[in-house]
Amino acid sequence: MTNSQAAQALSPLRQQIDSIDSQLVALLAQRAKVTAQVGKIKQQFALPVYVPEREQALLAARREQAQALGVSADLTEDVLRRIMRESYQTQESGFVCCRDGAGKVVIVGGAGALGARFVSLFQRSGYEVALLEQQDWPEAEAICADAVLVLLAVPITLTVQLINKLPVLAANCVLADITSIKQQPLNAMLQQHKGPVVGLHPMFGPDITNLVKQVVVVCHGRDESQYHWLLKQLNVWGAELAVKQAAEHDSAMQLIQAMRHFSSLVYGVHLADENADLNELLQLSSPIYRLELAMVGRLFAQNAELYADIMLSSCEVAALLQRYQQRFTALLQLLQAKDKAGLMAQFGKGQQFFGELAGQFLQESKQLLQKAADSRS
Repeated sequence: MTNSQAAQALSPLRQQIDSIDSQLVALLAQRAKVTAQVGKIKQQFALPVYVPEREQALLAARREQAQALGVSADLTEDVLRRIMRESYQTQESGFVCCRDGAGKVVIVGGAGALGARFVSLFQRSGYEVALLEQQDWPEAEAICADAVLVLLAVPITLTVQLINKLPVLAANCVLADITSIKQQPLNAMLQQHKGPVVGLHPMFGPDITNLVKQVVVVCHGRDESQYHWLLKQLNVWGAELAVKQAAEHDSAMQLIQAMRHFSSLVYGVHLADENADLNELLQLSSPIYRLELAMVGRLFAQNAELYADIMLSSCEVAALLQRYQQRFTALLQLLQAKDKAGLMAQFGKGQQFFGELAGQFLQESKQLLQKAADSRS
């Protein structure tokens, strides 16, 4: 069969595909209109954007339908998850205000990247928002007067200093921060302000499109009932709240943030010192290495001072990394000695520690790797 004959045979089928794809786009537009209406009703009744039970029920029903029709259930779920992620944005045109009478929210550092995200969220929820920046401190008392919330969104190294610099706040004003360490700021806020205090840590950066499924750690301080409206507001925006003690949070962050950022820094600097050809590495990479390289490279697209502050946020991080270095050296010695049994024994220790989660992570990583492969150009 010649190319001309093949093209002629394929032409009507391609026309059918084009027609079906066009119908899919039209259905997506129709669905977006419906989800926008859903969003308005949710905001009317102060319901969260993200309802995990509803999402899981929808996915389960569609997977069952797909299997009955001989369509890949995994494909169906993958497509629907992407559609739902987009639909959450269509539900975000405006938010209900969760505090009677709204009121004034002062964001210290609201001109920064993450602070600006919260400025937008509060404004879209009907609050009056005022910013307190470096040049505004002479007028801090006037700016904070009658505030219902003062939220600090400033670098780690400045947080406690600026908390101590705050003027006397109204008794019912909520004082909160969004710093990535919690114990020191929380203690400082409790000392500085006699009213309601809460420590928050958004586990995301300013580059997110919305708060749906994003975790915000909550460290209770004082008078929880008086900042319940703030926690409800976070829920309405789509965030999932994880309540932790401040010390417990800070200990976990040493592993989740400081250690991982340092490891990525070391690997990135190592590639630079080895004069690695990044384009060649990408060309030859498997999806998993491409994903790992992307996560390392992502670090170097961020603010160096911010990440240095995170790594330096606790004196305990250095001790943790020293223990890591010792374990790295011990395994390197097994490698140098060509001790296969020793390496396998260490592998077994990791298998036992991860347990059933290893299988879960295997399935989750498969989905991520498929997306990494799809994005390859």
